[in-house]
Amino acid sequence: MDTEQAFATASDYIAAIMRRNRSPAENWSLKPDWADQPRMHNVYPGVTPVPLPAAKVELASLEASLTGQPPGDGGAFTLPMLYEMLRDSYAYGGRRLAVTVNDDTVALPHYPRAVWSRGTASGGGLYPLEIYWVCGPGGPMLPGVYNYSPAQHGVQRLLIGDVTGQVRQAIAPAEAAGDQFLLVTVKFWKNAFKYEAFGYHVVTMDVGTALGTWQLWSRAAGFPLRPLLNFDEEALNRLLGVRTHEESVFAVVPLPCDGGPSPEGRPGLRVTAVPAERSRTVVRHPAVERVHASTVPTPPPGDAPADQLKAARPGHSGGSGGSGDAIKLADPLPLDATVRDALRARRSSFGRFSAHHRLGQAELAAVLRAGTLGARLVSDVKQPDGTPELTRLAVLAGHVDGVPADAYDYDVATNTLLPLGVGVSASFLQRNYFLNNYNMEQVAAVVTVLARPHAVIAATGQRGYRFLNAEVGAAAQAMYLAAAAANIGCGAALGFDNVSYAEHLDRRRDLGGDDDDQEWPLLIVMLGHERRQAPDFRFRLR
Repeated sequence: MDTEQAFATASDYIAAIMRRNRSPAENWSLKPDWADQPRMHNVYPGVTPVPLPAAKVELASLEASLTGQPPGDGGAFTLPMLYEMLRDSYAYGGRRLAVTVNDDTVALPHYPRAVWSRGTASGGGLYPLEIYWVCGPGGPMLPGVYNYSPAQHGVQRLLIGDVTGQVRQAIAPAEAAGDQFLLVTVKFWKNAFKYEAFGYHVVTMDVGTALGTWQLWSRAAGFPLRPLLNFDEEALNRLLGVRTHEESVFAVVPLPCDGGPSPEGRPGLRVTAVPAERSRTVVRHPAVERVHASTVPTPPPGDAPADQLKAARPGHSGGSGGSGDAIKLADPLPLDATVRDALRARRSSFGRFSAHHRLGQAELAAVLRAGTLGARLVSDVKQPDGTPELTRLAVLAGHVDGVPADAYDYDVATNTLLPLGVGVSASFLQRNYFLNNYNMEQVAAVVTVLARPHAVIAATGQRGYRFLNAEVGAAAQAMYLAAAAANIGCGAALGFDNVSYAEHLDRRRDLGGDDDDQEWPLLIVMLGHERRQAPDFRFRLR
């Protein structure tokens, strides 16, 4: 298949991604050159990061952040909150050297291949996002643009001058009364060097894990943030001095700080600082660039028509074909750990699962509820009630107390599992998982995040693919944090046969027909208890 033509739009791309294991669009067996990998964060020659001061910000529990009303009164999101949110979510938190079956275990003890843990999950541990802080006159530093350095938990000043007017103009007509903004960009090479054309699918979910973390953190702090995904992307790229095919703004997060909007400032200011590239060879992927280009044009302002969004929503199978009644799960385990503690404890299990200790219903219910509620990214494609409209969860249960081995739809409103009657086996799970870092026989339950990507794109335009994957990423991050708070293992993966899962979960569906009405599993999340007393080493930096 000619990937240059096959990936002309996001619609073409997602169709190829869903079938990549049946009809590969490129040579997926190519190996990354780890000796020439890019840096995991921007480094600007001659620019010294300014450390962000420590702050004492008390956070509520993950339970309260997910299910309760935030205690704040809609006031200001203070700058100490910003510092702590960045530290808890994206700063280097520590080094881990656990003995697992993941393929990087041999390399981890060597310092050049060290893995530095962070609160937010990232596909392959690559962290291809960059965070820019646009500070106005009301901020604690000189007005300008700053790049966040996660290694030093500091900011690198790239531009002096008030450019908040340019940001407000780019996000209009969204409300943006303040003069502080976070701009989240994707650096494509940081992902493409390992995943190549598949990297765009991975990184669009990474955006969601970061935004999902910030929403949970800010709710726990009492002042929830509202990320924006619909704006003039090219205008913000020009402001940051980045080329759209190399790096592009995927999200804007207004910070409701003290003070109103500043004057327009100097509209012609642009960042001119250029980060140093570590890789000797940077490979461009024209196919991925074409996909991204199709998502850049700004969608029409306002929400998509309600009837189109309704058609784009995934629908429960209703237990069709099931041979039993719905299973009412035990009440979800209360997630009493603070959001900060859950972020610090979050990790991927990488083959440490053990079926000797079955997963409890309360533990499963807590993670499923978190995955559903955590997907509530407040973006431009949501209904007024704020409920997730683009994704839903299904479960393939194998070792769960009181739950027969089967596939189930999950209903958060009633806390029930609706049996599909198709069964589930370790051989099916292992056969359709393509990496060697998990023994699926030992996994207690596999949660799938399902959606109708083509219907979403039809309702919202090509950028809707990014909206959808951001919601998938937010759901995955919420499940990671819930598992950490419940002290159970968790691991998210994209290396599975989407077609086989779709066929198994709905045997009535013809996957050779029109894609527009098809529901696809986009991500799997494995859950279960881990082996006790497994060897591990942790060294916390903060």
